[in-house]
Amino acid sequence: MNLLTTDDLEAVLLSLRVAGVATVCGLPVALAVAQTLAGRRFPGRAVLDAVTHLPLVLPPVATGFALLMLFGRNGPIGHVLEQFGIVVAFRWTGAALAAAIMAFPLMVRPMRQAIEAIDREALEAARTLGAGPLVRFWRVTLPLAAPGVISGAILGFAKALGEFGATITFVAAIPGETLTLPTAIYQATQTPEAEPRALVLCAIAAAIAFGAILISEALSRRNIAVRARSPAK
Repeated sequence: MNLLTTDDLEAVLLSLRVAGVATVCGLPVALAVAQTLAGRRFPGRAVLDAVTHLPLVLPPVATGFALLMLFGRNGPIGHVLEQFGIVVAFRWTGAALAAAIMAFPLMVRPMRQAIEAIDREALEAARTLGAGPLVRFWRVTLPLAAPGVISGAILGFAKALGEFGATITFVAAIPGETLTLPTAIYQATQTPEAEPRALVLCAIAAAIAFGAILISEALSRRNIAVRARSPAK
């Protein structure tokens, strides 16, 4: 007897797609926010910090409902996007948007901590040598903060993969379109005698998340090793 249905397999693939898109699209924004928060103080810094971490403390359903109100067909943003043929509500792209927003704080935090840990003297030395802000960021900040960036990306991917509340509220659970792995697990737990399906889906989710963490650790160790060898060259 097959433990997984066709919809389950599609949900696994869709979740990987949603998590991947959410991570790739959210990473540059998260890095920019982390760099901004780790820099000098400025008016509104506390507000930006609070807004960044808001998805961590808000109920996921509330976040999904807010997205529905904003990006739905009758929402202020969704109505404008629809004029250009872009619809995200009840589409897989909406699931990626919801996942990216929910994962955003977990991406920003390790990046910010890594940037704040950089020796200011290294940045000051680059500045005195004539390097501008962009050059300092690409040649000094980003390489030194790479482990934090990698950790943030992996944490974001794992969070996006497991996102449930905001996703189901914003895009529902349409098989082949918005039915993701967490939703498939929930549906299996609500179906009589479907516990084996739920267990298999949970095992798949755990295996993907575990593999992502191992990859993150390996990349971070490799980056640290490369940085340790660099002065000797």
